[in-house]
Amino acid sequence: MFNQTTMTEFLLLGFSDIQELQILHFVVFLVVYLAALVGNLLIITTIALDLHLHTPMFFFLMNLSILDLGSISVTIPKSMANSLMNTRSISYSASVTQVFLFFFFASADFAILTIMAYDRYVAICQPLHYERVMNRRACVQMAASAWICGLLYSALHTGNTFAIIFCGGNMVDQFFCEIPQLLKLACSDTYRSEVGVIVFSVCLVFSCFVFIIVSYVQIFKTVLRIPSEQGRQKAFSTCLPHLGVISLFLSTATFAYLKPTSSSTSGLNLMVGVLYSVLLPIMNPIIYSRRNQEIKGALSKWIGWRLLTKNKLSIFLLQ
Repeated sequence: MFNQTTMTEFLLLGFSDIQELQILHFVVFLVVYLAALVGNLLIITTIALDLHLHTPMFFFLMNLSILDLGSISVTIPKSMANSLMNTRSISYSASVTQVFLFFFFASADFAILTIMAYDRYVAICQPLHYERVMNRRACVQMAASAWICGLLYSALHTGNTFAIIFCGGNMVDQFFCEIPQLLKLACSDTYRSEVGVIVFSVCLVFSCFVFIIVSYVQIFKTVLRIPSEQGRQKAFSTCLPHLGVISLFLSTATFAYLKPTSSSTSGLNLMVGVLYSVLLPIMNPIIYSRRNQEIKGALSKWIGWRLLTKNKLSIFLLQ
């Protein structure tokens, strides 16, 4: 019999029991993790150093990259360490920390994405009021609100989840501590409060989703009325990456948290978990740097400047 007082650790789902495949999993996750770190750090550094990118849109994008770095750092390193050491255990305190931090970064991430939709709406549909509405103080307040709401929202979820009594064993059917998989281990009469919080969360996310859709309907109506093709392309280049990131985030996260846990297989759980916890943080820099001309130009300029500086230094040392 497992309960809240005697539970000392959980066992996470492994990708394989074969040692060679565990090493392969470690190497793949290491490459993905380093790619996410480099990509997001490049965006953060580029926005911080390029004065032309000190605008509300890129300020929120920098916040998004910081949150992506946090979310992927919560899940991947522990999974890599378990594969390397041929273990699947995670302590009770570490699982609480992982759930809290992952929900904090993920919920703040979605809040920033919602704010970015509002930013694009004001920039395109009300350009004459943009500087007044999206001033520096307002942007800082919006970003701070997203982080604070993520903190409170995560505390609510984590507190409700670990207040339940676990009597279904300690095997978590996911490579990190995911709330739906933890609820499968709960006694039937102790997890209702967390289910209620999840229902509230779905309503909240749906409200934000409706707000984003309405914003983009107005944006597309305005963009299609722009007479010049170049103007339309510039507007779309700032909107389409954001819309792509939101679609990917919502589709994977909604499927992960609303699918019937009793009928889902371990392989499906792993695939969905990787999609929304690992793929998104590495896809965001790729999507924004490829589709957004300003980011692409600033990245090229910054990398070129670094290479030029390095070459000049090498020539100076050789002399």
